Amino acid sequence: MLYLVPTPIGNLEDITLRALRTLREADLILAEDTRTTGLLLRHYDIHRPLMAYHKFNEHHAVGPLVERLRAGENIALASDAGTPGISDPGFLIAREALRAGVEVTCLPGATALVPAVVASGLPCERFAFEGFLPQKKGRQSRLAALASERRTMVFYESPHRVVRALQQMSEVFGPGRSVAVCRELTKVHEDIVRGPLSAAIAHFTEHAPRGEFVIVVAGADDSPQQSITATT
Repeated sequence: MLYLVPTPIGNLEDITLRALRTLREADLILAEDTRTTGLLLRHYDIHRPLMAYHKFNEHHAVGPLVERLRAGENIALASDAGTPGISDPGFLIAREALRAGVEVTCLPGATALVPAVVASGLPCERFAFEGFLPQKKGRQSRLAALASERRTMVFYESPHRVVRALQQMSEVFGPGRSVAVCRELTKVHEDIVRGPLSAAIAHFTEHAPRGEFVIVVAGADDSPQQSITATT
C-alpha cells in the first residue's frame, strides 16, 4: 500500500498517532527533503529506510517505486510539511500506483490552508484553494480570472513575493477587499494580519515578511474591512 502521510507544518506535536505508527511500520519512507523529515523521525525515534522524492526526481523514480509497491512493500510518502499532493509532490505516484492496481490511502492531518481559512474571519463554508501563483508569467492573468470569484480564496506565497502578491491582488480585486495574511502558522511566532488589502500592503512594506505565508482573500461579494488587526 502507498500511504500519503501528513506531517506538521511547524509544531511537531501536530502529528497523529496513526501517522507515527504508519511511519514506524513502513518498508520505505519517501521524503521531499530527507533532512527535514529526518528531524521529525529522530524526534519520534523512528528508524526506517529514507529516500528523497521531490519534483526534480519524481518522474524518474516513480516507476521503480510502483514496482516495489506491486511486489508487496508498504511505502509512506511525507512532504516537508503538510499533506502530500497539496502544492507538494504526491499526485504522480498516487496516480501511477492506482493505475498499477496498488491501494492508496491518505491519512488525515496537518495542512496550512484549513487553519488559515478558518482563522481568517472570512466565510469558510465554501472556498477556492489556488495554491501558489505563477512565479513570473501568468500571475496577473490568474488573478484577473478570479476577479469575480464569490468564494473566499486561499493562496500560498513565499516571503519575498508576499508584498508583490498583495499589490497585484489590490490592482485586480481593489484595495478595499478584505484579506487575512497568515504567517508561521502553528509556530512560536504565528501571527495573522487582517484588514483591507491596502492596509496589509502598508503593514508588510513596513515589516519585512519572514516565514511561511498563507493569504486568504474575501470573495467578490464580501464587504471590505476598514481596519487592520494583527494577532500573535
